[in-house]
This record gives sequence, structure tokens and C-alpha cells, in this order.
Amino acid sequence: MDQHSTPERVILLDGKHRPAGTALKSEVHTEDTPLHLAFSCHVLDARGQVLVTRRALSKRTWPGVWSNSFCGHPGPDESFEDAIARRARQELGLEIRDLTLVLPEFQYRATDATGVVENEFCPVYVAATDAEPRPAETEVAEYAWTAPRDLTAAVTSAPYAFSPWLADQLRESALREALG
Repeated sequence: MDQHSTPERVILLDGKHRPAGTALKSEVHTEDTPLHLAFSCHVLDARGQVLVTRRALSKRTWPGVWSNSFCGHPGPDESFEDAIARRARQELGLEIRDLTLVLPEFQYRATDATGVVENEFCPVYVAATDAEPRPAETEVAEYAWTAPRDLTAAVTSAPYAFSPWLADQLRESALREALG
């Protein structure tokens, strides 16, 4: 689906993570964001380095902060696998492989400096790539490949420079193990 032909919709969830309708992505993120379905993906290269991205300065929430490789929302009737592959291409110009679910029950709620809330049930995946990113300027200001242990150390020492969901994810041993 062309992202410009139809406005992107997110899947709203009830308290038991069951679909409870949809809403326009452009309208759902407010000071009172309802729980909705999302995903996070961490991409590794052949050397075992993890890709981190700095969110574009034009992003509505957490502009300019470093985060995981990419995030997104599966559309109605779209599998996680298809949504993740779509976002990898759209956001980073990457083809990914070896997609693995590592944190199936990850959920977080965070408020950015402007008061906009993220409230997501957000399974976390790890994938691999053999390519160098070609990021979309509207999504990514810059990127870096880093050793997973160095990323964990940086987030621990300067959490304010990173997205809150990345910091929360890295506290989970299953993700740290999957990243190596």
C-alpha cells in the first residue's frame, strides 16, 4: 500500500490487548493517547553491530533523540512481518531478514516534553540486514552502527539522549541476549 494514497490507521486495543477499533495515526497521538498496537525493531549487521537512529528534528514526538533502528504500527489486516518489512523499506531503505520476536509482551507509556503521550502495546523484534541504510529525511536525522554493549552503556549513562522505549527495552534480558 502506498503510504500517500490512504491515511495510515492504527489499531486501538482494549486492556487485554484485543482490537477495539482503529484511528488515524495523524490524530491518535495526543495528551490522552489511547492504547494502540505498534512494534519496535532492532537491526543487526553481519558484524553483530546494532543500528541506532536519531529521530528527525521534524518528528512530532521525541525529535532529535536516539532510538532503536525503527518503529511503526501494523495496519488493520496487516501482519507484523509485513508491517515491519514495509517500515524498514520506508524509513531506512532496508531489506531485512531473519526477523525474530524477542519481547512479545512489551508495553510502555511515556510522555514527551510537549505533553504528547505514547501508549503502545509494542512487541519487539530483532532482524538482520546486509545493506547500509538509506534513511528517509522525514524519519531519521542520522544513524550509527554500534556494539550492543556500547549502546546499553550509553543509554545507562545518558538516558535523556535516547527514547524512553529504547531504555525500557534494553532493561529486558531477552533483548540484550538477542543483540549479543
